[in-house]
Amino acid sequence: MKLKISSIFLLVAVVSLSAFKSPVKPVAYTVDPAKSTITWIGKKVTGSHNGTIALQSGTLNVDGKKVTGGTFTIDMNSIKDADGSAKLEGHLKADDFFGTAKFPTSTFVITKVAGSGAALTVTGNLTIKGITKPVSFPATVAVNADGTVSALAGKILVDRTKYDIRYGSKSFFDSIGDKAIDDNFEIGVKLVAKK
Repeated sequence: MKLKISSIFLLVAVVSLSAFKSPVKPVAYTVDPAKSTITWIGKKVTGSHNGTIALQSGTLNVDGKKVTGGTFTIDMNSIKDADGSAKLEGHLKADDFFGTAKFPTSTFVITKVAGSGAALTVTGNLTIKGITKPVSFPATVAVNADGTVSALAGKILVDRTKYDIRYGSKSFFDSIGDKAIDDNFEIGVKLVAKK
């Protein structure tokens, strides 16, 4: 009888402990900057400019097939104009815009990923010029058969005036007329990450 009772207690203890096993930690995938791209578009009354900027480093945290977090560093000195205008690139690096001598990097930290499958909403903190503000955008994330993770966010709108980038903004300078530059700029991101 004692053996049966001991066996029952042992079985109850094993079942109880298995219910409290520690949660599995998300796996950190390292973003490959050479295979990842960041594009930008800035619009003004008389047209627009577009180009690229390099990702310096990044990680995506993946739990099973779901992205749960991530941190990214952007090399602000790498900003390029698609037309190759050295004048525009220099102006974008100047204090009027991104002030890259003082702020050589910007960062984005994911704080929340909502939704499922391909229809995700990513929320995080974007830091530009030492100023951090929340940003949300739609994204598609896939855990691929080859062990990589790919993420795509085609249209991230950022209000530059929230980061003290006021040059040419009609919100601050009423009389600039057709020299006005849109307060919002658009970023497109394609990431490839691996374990």
